[in-house]
Amino acid sequence: MPRIPSRTRTVDVAPGVQLWSDVRGADDAPPLLLIMGAQASGLAWPEEFTDALAARHRVIRYDHRDAGRSTWSYDAQPYRITDLADDALAVLDAHGVERAHIVGMSLGGMLAQLLLADHPDRILSATLIGTCALSGKPLVEADGTETAAADLPGIDPRVLEMWAQPVEDHGPEAELDRRVAHWRLLSGEELPFHADEMRERERRIIEHAGRYDVSTAHGRADHTGMDRTEQLARNTVPTLVTDASAEPVFPPPHPRHIAQVIGNARTVAMPGMGHALPRERLQPLAGAILEHAAAAERG
Repeated sequence: MPRIPSRTRTVDVAPGVQLWSDVRGADDAPPLLLIMGAQASGLAWPEEFTDALAARHRVIRYDHRDAGRSTWSYDAQPYRITDLADDALAVLDAHGVERAHIVGMSLGGMLAQLLLADHPDRILSATLIGTCALSGKPLVEADGTETAAADLPGIDPRVLEMWAQPVEDHGPEAELDRRVAHWRLLSGEELPFHADEMRERERRIIEHAGRYDVSTAHGRADHTGMDRTEQLARNTVPTLVTDASAEPVFPPPHPRHIAQVIGNARTVAMPGMGHALPRERLQPLAGAILEHAAAAERG
């Protein structure tokens, strides 16, 4: 299937700070903003997935600050994680979008929740992938048993161990090896892992960024002030939460917890999916998002 052409645009979000973005799909189609996770380029959204969404939407991707081709600014201009949610609004503004469907993965799913809580008038629908709730409410089982949000299952120790290891510079090929190993771990163990595809995707991301080092800015940025318990409970924007059975970062029952504490939210099962976007789930995931967005537009 041929690629849908994309158009790039630079977005100013702060003095001396610019974000790279691209858009594909018809200009008059309903806009859909893709928000990636920490340290991740917008190119981490697979082309096949982006094209599937662009068949019915004007799809916008972008690189966060300190990622990809955007300005790497944290050391000179520290910012808060909540500022990254404001960046997402700035991207919409730059593309002339008043209201958009949003899809957020990992940290992007948290930023999507900040937008739901603070700017619901800008959101047509939301899809949250591989993330946790910005809510202090407990998970309540059918029998009334409660689990405090802080007691929900944590990150797989193997992932934590890898994240704790310093990233040393042994050249671009060694960095590609490290990234592939990282994605292998994040992908879980229920679906095949396509190492060659992941290596090629990461090679394109390195070429796009013009550098192969990895910023630690998002891990060092101030994460306080993100709780939106009451605002999310009052949410009325249609919200879809992926329930990935092999998720090693925010494992079940995190998706069920999110759907419980965010108003007007529901889950969709993604069997075998981990904290990644595997080939086998790209079309089902895109289909679920398209159906969700269409239902939101119908009201």
